[in-house]
Amino acid sequence: MMNDPSLRQLRYFEAVARYGHFGQAADACAISQPALSMQIKALEETLGAAVFERSSRQVRLTRFGEEFALRVREILRAVDELGNLARASHDHLSGPLRLGVIPTIAPYMLPAIIRDVTRFRPELDLHVRETVTATLIRELTDGRIDAAIVALPVSEPSLTEVALFQEEFLLVRPVADADRPIPDAETLRHMRLLLLEEGHCFREQALAFCNLRASRPREMLEGSSLSTLVQMVGAGIGVTLIPEMAVPVETRSTAVAVSRFGAPQPSRTIGMIWRRTNPLASKFEQIAQVVRACSTAETHRDPTRAAEPSDDSLHSRSAT
Repeated sequence: MMNDPSLRQLRYFEAVARYGHFGQAADACAISQPALSMQIKALEETLGAAVFERSSRQVRLTRFGEEFALRVREILRAVDELGNLARASHDHLSGPLRLGVIPTIAPYMLPAIIRDVTRFRPELDLHVRETVTATLIRELTDGRIDAAIVALPVSEPSLTEVALFQEEFLLVRPVADADRPIPDAETLRHMRLLLLEEGHCFREQALAFCNLRASRPREMLEGSSLSTLVQMVGAGIGVTLIPEMAVPVETRSTAVAVSRFGAPQPSRTIGMIWRRTNPLASKFEQIAQVVRACSTAETHRDPTRAAEPSDDSLHSRSAT
């Protein structure tokens, strides 16, 4: 009679499948690579089939391994939710909380979020993961993170979406253009527009505002971060859009002019998402309320919100 795989072996298998590399998987599992390899070998002997194709350069799932991986992720997710079921029975949320955040939010709100969430629940052990929306959704679905702060909607039936706040996009231009009329969406289409590289939801939102979703503008240039885009604007290369929360951080050391668009103003809805099946859903609602209150406080401290009402152009402090 064949022995059943152990839960530990399944977790090791999932790590190798995720990273495609024994060394990285071993680091993630906090064990030595030889020990991990022995466990995977024992798993394959138990199953009577190979789950990985090994070469000197890469590790790849076999056809059986691909099907096995789907079932393993379901099992591990169910096991994790059993633990969450026990945690949900307690009055207060404690223990690890794995929170994902997209890159156009993390640098600007994470300090305040960590401060307020840990103040609200000191028993929490907060682990933060910063990456793009598509990756966060995949990791959330696989049970590798518990919740995520992203731009809504994500339109995944398996996920709960809770809106937190609305945020405008602002125009960043070279200082020399500060006194020029603020371009509308149609005018922006014919300017040298600097945007985040593919994979960032903020890029898609900016393209949608400019009605450029279906085509790649000839004058569009890409950067890997909002900081890079603002530096490029400061060098006179073009113009860009950035979320309002990023303005104080990204423009404090670069000579640029920041302006509000006229109506309709481009904006995004920031929200928190988690699996509908997670027993901790009611606890996540509480965390969402804390983040919402935190975002409101941070917005009120944002100097761009205190701009003079008679002038649409907002100059960064470094522009003089």
